[in-house]
Amino acid sequence: MTLSLIESLNIGLPRKELFQGKEYFTGIIKQPVPGPVRLTRLGFEGDGVADAKHHGGEDKALCVYSLDHYPYWEKTLGTSLPQAAFGENLTVSNMGESDICIGDVFQLGTAVMQVSQPRQPCRTLAARYNRRDMIKLVVDSGRTGFYCRVLQEGSVDSHARLVLRERDRNSVTIAYANHIYHHDRNNGEGIDTVLSLSPLSASWRESFRKLKERLT
Repeated sequence: MTLSLIESLNIGLPRKELFQGKEYFTGIIKQPVPGPVRLTRLGFEGDGVADAKHHGGEDKALCVYSLDHYPYWEKTLGTSLPQAAFGENLTVSNMGESDICIGDVFQLGTAVMQVSQPRQPCRTLAARYNRRDMIKLVVDSGRTGFYCRVLQEGSVDSHARLVLRERDRNSVTIAYANHIYHHDRNNGEGIDTVLSLSPLSASWRESFRKLKERLT
């Protein structure tokens, strides 16, 4: 897997936003910053989420999304995209969902992060682009991005390089986890495979546990 420089490092605190005439309190609008920015167990200083039930926390301290997906979305949505279009903290390249495994460990500046789960698209993203079908579009395309936890706090700037330090021995990709959860929910073997991953986030572990219960 070829890794590149971070395309942008993006942060933003929750605030009121107006999407299609409706007011939202959200942290989805983020702006690129040069850094350096301190990365803590709960994410970048100066960054935040509004809905702590579904976003943020130690398992989802960082959201990562690929710039390589932007042309697809501009064509699909019929509009140009702003920077940090999916509310991601790190816009990257050459890091697709089929390349990244749950449990992979990366050096990021002086910090260390670990991939914990796919990103789950939300209604705020749909509102931002005025597409009621946005969640389905993201899920069906597989272009979800992913979340990371922070194993070692440190300092990061926009020129930091993501360096793969450890590939998870199970090699279960973000794409595979997405496929099982969204498209192959009766695959008991696949569900067990994902559940066997110790680095899997608590929220996705619970979701897969419920899938398994449904099959018994």
